Amino acid sequence: QVQLVESGGGLVQAGGSLRLSCAASGRIFSVNDMRWYRQAPGKERELVASISSGGSTNYGDSVKGRFTVSRDNVKNTVYLQMNSLKPEDTAVYYCNAEIRPRGSLAITHYWGQGTQVTVSS
Repeated sequence: QVQLVESGGGLVQAGGSLRLSCAASGRIFSVNDMRWYRQAPGKERELVASISSGGSTNYGDSVKGRFTVSRDNVKNTVYLQMNSLKPEDTAVYYCNAEIRPRGSLAITHYWGQGTQVTVSS
């Protein structure tokens, strides 16, 4: 069994910061790309940031220069440092990871349960 557990969401004022964490656990052989998505009410889920196992990163245009994605490959954990938050960043944030479970040759996408981030104006 493999699962992703997120933490770190909450309520913050505009201009503030939050740090999200997402830890993968279970029978894991390897973890490839890890990503953060978000979904606001009435909107489609959008990619916020991604990071490869080697540390290469990509960001959505709306968060470039404000958000930083990082990971700890020993802990199988991905982080999202969010600075200069805006009300339009309000959404449920989900982590996603490409994981090869032990005993399997297949790479599967796993999702976290989501964590709410609310930015007040």
